[in-house]
Parts: sequence; C-alpha cells; structure tokens
Amino acid sequence: MSTPGTVVVHRDAGMLARAVAARLVTHLVDAQAARGTASVVLTGGGIGIATLRELQAAPARDAVDWPRLDVWWGDERFLSTGNPARNDTQARAALLSAVAVDEARVHPIAGPDGPDGDDPERAAERYAAELARAAHPEDHGPVPRFDVLLLGIGPEGHTASIFPESPAVHDERPVVAVRGCPKPPPTRITLTLPAINAAQEVWLVAAGEEKATAVHLALSGAGPVQIPAAGVAGRAQTRWLLDTSAASRLPRQLSRSASP
Repeated sequence: MSTPGTVVVHRDAGMLARAVAARLVTHLVDAQAARGTASVVLTGGGIGIATLRELQAAPARDAVDWPRLDVWWGDERFLSTGNPARNDTQARAALLSAVAVDEARVHPIAGPDGPDGDDPERAAERYAAELARAAHPEDHGPVPRFDVLLLGIGPEGHTASIFPESPAVHDERPVVAVRGCPKPPPTRITLTLPAINAAQEVWLVAAGEEKATAVHLALSGAGPVQIPAAGVAGRAQTRWLLDTSAASRLPRQLSRSASP
C-alpha cells in the first residue's frame, strides 16, 4: 500500500506541468552539485510529455548539466524506433532533441527492430542487464538508485505498464514484458514495482477528473493488485503532484494546495 508521502495540488494541468518541470530542474541540479551526475526515469502520457515540453521551454533548463545526466524510461510500447506512439520518440520531440544530452547516457527500451527482434521478453532482459551494468555497489540492487523517477497513473490505477490484476504486479524481476495490455498497443515492456521503488524519489503526476478515483484509491488503502500505483514508494520520498481535478476526491487532510 502506498503511503501518502507529499501531496501537492496545482490549479490546473498547465500549471502542474510547469511546476513539475521547475521542480525537476532543481532536483537534478542539486544531485549534480552533490555527485557530479544525476539520473532520471521518464514517463509518457499527456501530462508526462507536457512536463518535458515545459522543461524545454524554461530558461532554467540550462542550469542542468545535460551531458552528465542519465536518462531512462519506466516503460515503453513495444514498437519500432521512431514510432510516434513510443515514449522515447515523444520525449525526444518534447525535450531531448533540444538539449545537449550524451546519447551514450540515454537508454531507450528496444522495440521489435532492436537486437532481439520481435521478442519482448528478450528485450526486457536486455534492458535489465543494461540497468544492472549502470548500478553501483552502494545501490545494493540490480538497478541504479535513480535520483527521480516520474510516473503517471491511469484511470483504472495502472502505473508504468503495470495494470490491475496483471502478473507484472507480482514480478520480482526488474524489467518484464507485458502482453495483452487492456489499452493499445497490447505488448509493452515495463519496470516492475521493485525497480521503481529503488528510486530515491518517485513522483506520481496526474491531471484530469478521470484520474480522481484512482488517485483517491491509491492514497486510501487500496492494494497494488487492484491499484498498482498504490504499490509505489520512493526510498527517500514519494510525491503526488496533482491538478485540482485529479485531487478532487482526496481526503481533505491529504490535500495541500500550491500557490496559484
């Protein structure tokens, strides 16, 4: 079950995207000041990509040392490179193509045109191996201790590509293939809950009235089998960053409004 962590509510989806972008700049700059490098796990979806667009447009983006940033993805649609439905295609268009990232430190999840062909299980194993190579001994696990991992939440409570009642909810491997997803495309690759929860901070970002019930359930005692987002918790911090519509069913004691 998810613990509430920090809940911050912004006026609308646009303000939410701008606020998350600003928060992300600050977090990455602080991590780089402390260690020289930083790592982020990106998500897709409307608000996830809107956040990246806001970051690309923000003057403060240049405070991030982009060549010293590792970029990962929490999940990916099993589609060929460049497909407009892929999370990494959208992230490149929204942000990564406009900043000086080191391509060797950008880690997309392979699709059917990758080295494993039309075998998502092998592609998942390959991504898990890439994560393991990037992990340091002090991370004490098979994935890096990401500085911040961004997630969305679906109207039915899925996060990354972990859907309610899915075998992926129970899987202890860091990365798995998911077949038969209830929304297209049906085949995806996703980090599992243990890999997600290895992050120092996990930020769940949600906008829209259609997310309100899932957010309410995730923060009100639902289990991860029914609401996978309820199984998410960062090592140091879990942040729920919401607009007023997504927060409309929260118990009053969990709501904290940001400045308009």
